[in-house]
Amino acid sequence: MRAMIFSAGLGTRFKPWTDKHPKALALVNGKSLLQRNIEYLQKYGITDVVVNVHHFADQVKEAIKKNRGWGSNVIVSDETNQVLETGGGLLKARELLESSEPFVTLNVDILTDLNLNKLFKFHTKRHPLISFGVTSRETSRYFLFDDNDRLCGWRNTKTGEEKISINKPDLVQKAYSCVVIFQPDLFNLIKQTGKFSLTETYLDLAKDNLILGYDHSGDKLVDVGKPESVAIAEKLFS
Repeated sequence: MRAMIFSAGLGTRFKPWTDKHPKALALVNGKSLLQRNIEYLQKYGITDVVVNVHHFADQVKEAIKKNRGWGSNVIVSDETNQVLETGGGLLKARELLESSEPFVTLNVDILTDLNLNKLFKFHTKRHPLISFGVTSRETSRYFLFDDNDRLCGWRNTKTGEEKISINKPDLVQKAYSCVVIFQPDLFNLIKQTGKFSLTETYLDLAKDNLILGYDHSGDKLVDVGKPESVAIAEKLFS
């Protein structure tokens, strides 16, 4: 199985570090976020990893080269000219990811101990196009699911904005963990181009394709999106 770690973001919430460095190289107990996610994938035998770069791209490339991919085969998808967000970044890396097997994506600023074997077992048993981790934690933006774990919509509780793909009663809101398994067929179904978020793709494809949320509430998960999140992460991830 191949994987992609989204590492190209500007990290605006992580200033002042990101004024001079990419967020992917921010340290948690002496290890960068990028190294931690590469090592997380290694625990499940995944060593072919694509990393997209934009903000201080040369620093990320140098770290990968200097550390020999931290033991993995790391290939860079270069977005130096324009950051493409998660959806556009995935589409740009198509040739590096495409095969007959499912593949995994992660966000570099998310640390979790979600058991990938369990997520893959869930994915294999249910045969969706996409499966991604979700939890019951509090946030402002949620995906909405029916009682069979099927993605039906999205909600922003701060703004009240809602996007419904499948209109069903009693939808349950859950928070996105940014750990995703995709079937390779996905690439032939994406309608968006250029710079776009995977959220757009999920909501578009959910109408006609099975997209499932795998609830792993209770597992460790930290969004290291702000400098103050580092202390929380350091308590949970040694």
